[in-house]
Amino acid sequence: MTADLPPVYGGEILHVHLGTGETEVEPISTEDARRFLGGNGFAAKAVADHVPPDAGAFDPENVVALAVGPMNATPFQSTSRGVVGFVSPLTNGFFDSTFGGTFPRAQKTTGFEVVVLHGRADGLSYVVVSEEGARLESAGDLAGLDTYETCATIRERERQGYDTHVLATGPAGENLVRYACLLHDSKLREGVAGRGGAGAVLGSKNVKAVAIREGSFQPEVANTGALRDLVTSRMGPLMEETTMLQEYGTAGLVNPINEMGKLGQRNNQTEQTDPERADKVSGETLAKEYVTEDTTCANCAVRCGKHVTVESEGVSEGKIPEFESLFGTASMQDVYDLPRVVKVNDLCDRFGMDSISFGVTVAFARECFEKGLLSEEDSPGLEFGDADGLVELTERTARREGFGDRLAEGSFALAAELGGDAAKYLHGSKGLEFAAHSPRGLKGMSIGYATSTRGGSHHDTRPTLQYGAEEPFTPENSPEFAARSQHFTALGDSLTQCRFVSEGGWGKTVNDRYRDAINHATGWSLSTDEVEAIGERVYNLERLVNVERGVADREADALPYRVTHEPIPDGPSEGMYCPPEELDRMLDDYYAFRGWDDDGVPTPETLDRLDIAELA
Repeated sequence: MTADLPPVYGGEILHVHLGTGETEVEPISTEDARRFLGGNGFAAKAVADHVPPDAGAFDPENVVALAVGPMNATPFQSTSRGVVGFVSPLTNGFFDSTFGGTFPRAQKTTGFEVVVLHGRADGLSYVVVSEEGARLESAGDLAGLDTYETCATIRERERQGYDTHVLATGPAGENLVRYACLLHDSKLREGVAGRGGAGAVLGSKNVKAVAIREGSFQPEVANTGALRDLVTSRMGPLMEETTMLQEYGTAGLVNPINEMGKLGQRNNQTEQTDPERADKVSGETLAKEYVTEDTTCANCAVRCGKHVTVESEGVSEGKIPEFESLFGTASMQDVYDLPRVVKVNDLCDRFGMDSISFGVTVAFARECFEKGLLSEEDSPGLEFGDADGLVELTERTARREGFGDRLAEGSFALAAELGGDAAKYLHGSKGLEFAAHSPRGLKGMSIGYATSTRGGSHHDTRPTLQYGAEEPFTPENSPEFAARSQHFTALGDSLTQCRFVSEGGWGKTVNDRYRDAINHATGWSLSTDEVEAIGERVYNLERLVNVERGVADREADALPYRVTHEPIPDGPSEGMYCPPEELDRMLDDYYAFRGWDDDGVPTPETLDRLDIAELA
């Protein structure tokens, strides 16, 4: 550990070379801690440092970087969050996916702020990380196990029960489904690194899972009393602002967003359904009929997780579908059979498959079927409203059977294969399917999605402030909002703090409370502007990686045809869309605010200002 690094950091990066089993330890410099903070920042730097620009997502040269933040295992709330950094098989660019549970807290106790997996194992293996380092264990007999079975089997083998914390890929990852995810099953709740294809990248490395054995490292906070007082002062606002999450989880958003006319239906052809139909898949209905208990990540009082049991579907104590998942597997499908929707989501969790990208890809295929670009000869189950077909397609996609093999490539690859008008029905950007927040109905999401590092992710630019805003979001004020929201999310994911807790208890933009928490923990004396600059620096580093990979420029900062040419046809948001000339003006303003050139490349002056010129 570097001598002057604050002891809130474990201070080391563990490199694991899967081909040989060799490991090496790299100290974290104080300079890098101040520049990139942790989590997202450390993951982005690991990808920038170690992945060649021409390496494909499934090449051994890609890495999987598991990173935690400086505030993990401190009194700062809800920081048992981990970040997985890698090059995505969907976007071919930098991607970070976050998850909760107990795995991130356990990783912190090893002293390794980052664990970087390099290369490819000779045979199917799992990696065990402890404070002594890492070892590879043969996992050939785990092939084909689902994520929950994999976590349970490895816990049993390591003979520590839930004191071994496992993050696993399922059959979808083994089969290189491009949006395969990772699931961590803990004693408290599940955590899912859902988006971007982390499970597929891990599968390409012949790694079935990563297991953490708890260590003895405990972070030392510079000013414990001041940090505790600050945290205590935020508990009241936090609990008040997260009442809906406590009661229903994120599924509680279904009804209000449908009422606003911003909930995509039938592959986003429309954005509102009858209130009675929406309520059939709402958080309120789930709570009334199927929720059995609340669950929570380590060090979190909100308890937004829930378990559900649907006996008719064979689902027992499964993870509740999130709002984004209900969008992807219910409203986008025109499927309002809640037991079947829960079944689909349980299968996605067990197979290890992102329910958003899977759902939107199926919805895209269903519209192509509706428009005559696909037929029953391609696959059964492609009609909107077919709940049983959706279940079957889930299983076929995870196993790459029949038409599922084509769905496993994602909607953008399927559109390219089909040609013709297929691209007009895409709902995503940069190769990643959109999350549930309307790029037509929310102007900040229009420019936010277009300039997102990750493409169709709602965790770069945030939608939260745009719902019910007193001042409307316009083409004039949205570019700066999107950029500063991206700073906020990059900072939060570097801390690493749960987004719901950040927005509910600490503020939806970078403010003095975040500054004070970081300074109390580290002993630094950062200003609020310097704290926001951390997020800006991380976001610009991500952009640099993607520029060098040839996937980030003005042409790539685009929105799909429907968003730019087809206004919302009815409902409260009728007439809203983002025409090409409007997007072009917003890109001009966004690039100018960021200090990027006309093609969206950070200028040398911007890189110097952010102290990352050496990484270009």
